[in-house]
Amino acid sequence: MVSGGTAFLMYHELGLAGRPLCQQEPGYARYAVPFDDFRSHMQRLATDGWRGKSVSEAVVSYGRESVCITFDDGCETDLLCAAPVLKELGFGATFYITLGFLGKPGYMSEAQVSDLSALGFEIGCHSQTHPYLTDIDNGRLRDETAGAKERLEQIVGVPVQHFSCPGGRWDQRVSEQVRKAKFQTMATSRTGMNFASTNLFDLKRVAVLDGTGPETVVRICRGEGLLRAQLKENVREFAKQILGNSGYDSLRRKVLGRK
Repeated sequence: MVSGGTAFLMYHELGLAGRPLCQQEPGYARYAVPFDDFRSHMQRLATDGWRGKSVSEAVVSYGRESVCITFDDGCETDLLCAAPVLKELGFGATFYITLGFLGKPGYMSEAQVSDLSALGFEIGCHSQTHPYLTDIDNGRLRDETAGAKERLEQIVGVPVQHFSCPGGRWDQRVSEQVRKAKFQTMATSRTGMNFASTNLFDLKRVAVLDGTGPETVVRICRGEGLLRAQLKENVREFAKQILGNSGYDSLRRKVLGRK
């Protein structure tokens, strides 16, 4: 176990038999964890003595067999599936909402986001429209951060303090704007553990993918086996720098489409 560190798990949509996913692209589907698998992840963590936390809880007390549970996008399964399991186990979590997705098929409505908040779960912001923030101009960047924060706070009626970057794309300009928008933290998709010394505007997370078993989740929480994922991530980041975001996405779709 990595002493003093906390893993931030990153989930997206939970898959249900007979229910179509919000998106059908292979690159999206690999992030959709079946609901039964998610439930087994959480039950295994609880059995082994782990405590599920929100981002606010995690950043004030790292380590001590705690794990931060996060969801991106605002899928309806956040409320219908994840929330009841987490509530039963006494786990906290942060749900990062993309405002432009609300009301679309498979995503929560504004009322459902408010319901999720009322259940005691933390609501975070995942931008207005889910663009790659590194590709947009300063005016739109303000709207995707500060503007999204203001609108989301109107929906839930409480401060929204945490932001996660769509697609994990960020740079210094993005980080500075997130700070200016008065968020307290910014989560990325960079793989790794977080410690008391971690920059709050560069919080690392570990994506939980389709096919991930409970034992692997426990190992992630212990900080084990992350080196291989980090090496693959470094290769992907190099490719993004060479090809640009659109070029990288085009290549990724072709590769995943052949599998």
